[in-house]
Amino acid sequence: MIYEHRVAGGRMERLSELANELAALKLDVVLAGANAAIAAARQAMPRIPIVMGYGIDPVGVGFVASLARPGGNITGVTVDVTAQTWGRRLQLAKEIAPQASHVGVIWNPDSPGMSAAWKATEDAAATLGVKLQSVAARRLEDFDAGFTTIALRRPGALLIFADPLTYTRRREIVATAARHRIPAIYAIREATDEGGLMSYGVNNLDLFRRAAYFVDRILQGAKPSELPVEQPTKLELVINLKTARTLGLTIPSPLLLQADEVIE
Repeated sequence: MIYEHRVAGGRMERLSELANELAALKLDVVLAGANAAIAAARQAMPRIPIVMGYGIDPVGVGFVASLARPGGNITGVTVDVTAQTWGRRLQLAKEIAPQASHVGVIWNPDSPGMSAAWKATEDAAATLGVKLQSVAARRLEDFDAGFTTIALRRPGALLIFADPLTYTRRREIVATAARHRIPAIYAIREATDEGGLMSYGVNNLDLFRRAAYFVDRILQGAKPSELPVEQPTKLELVINLKTARTLGLTIPSPLLLQADEVIE
């Protein structure tokens, strides 16, 4: 078996080029991570089976006809985060920073599926009486201006949407939040492992391990159109108590009891 690997390194503008490189190799199956990579792979390889590793709202963005019967050349694993999940992240921000009247959101508006995430967060903000501050990052270079905006506006809390860009710059985001003493909630636990305050979301390693199952099934002859897309069965809440103490925050005991992991 021959394995070809391409990484954009957060450079979304390179995805089409990399997908075209892979298309020229006449592959048997492609594993694509987040939505931008999935979209580039579909554009370049409309007939080659594609396995999603981290699909967001795959029905809404048109990757599959339905989760039960994908119907095309794409299947795999979706985070399939519901509106309730986005609302839960904002609720977590309010639980640890109850005085926060406005919350910053770092996200990429151009990433497929993110508009639905933003809308769900807006709905939750209206319910909680919170004003959202959009900090858009469409390219890696946009983060410097975004960090300046955060420093000037000083939101009461910060939400970071999961995206290849925010993943690539997660250490800088963690450092910026710490420097300005802003409680931040992440969708990926890697940020919490590296000093972020709290994360609530799927386990990325578990998702990609499961994606390997789809690759194996397809190599054995299964059709992606007939392999149901799988949703995560568990979301993890991880809290970094060391960071909380540095920020002078007291995490409510009920929230600590809900945590799947507490980093001391």
